[in-house]
Amino acid sequence: MRILLDECAPRPLKRELANYEVRTVVEMGWSGKKNGELLRLMSQEGFTILLTTDQNLRYQQNLQQAGVAAVVLVASSNKLSDLLPLMPNARSVLDTVAPGEVIEVGGS
Repeated sequence: MRILLDECAPRPLKRELANYEVRTVVEMGWSGKKNGELLRLMSQEGFTILLTTDQNLRYQQNLQQAGVAAVVLVASSNKLSDLLPLMPNARSVLDTVAPGEVIEVGGS
């Protein structure tokens, strides 16, 4: 399983996923890419999960067609301090999410 950390999520979140193979959009040189192109690049490079804070992704993209899953962190902001409490649940979801699925972690 290869995980891509979206550029809308703080890069230090990568430290919370030390047991996984995680790269950031910036590390891959994909900054500024639109979601459709990003999903295509992910698939080509063997990524299976996008970890993001973009709650609109499920409405804008066909993840089933892209063959990747998305785990969406839902918090009051995309600040590290707001997202860190969601990471234990996010880690458990990462082990079960299937291609094409969008799973939200957090929220109300």
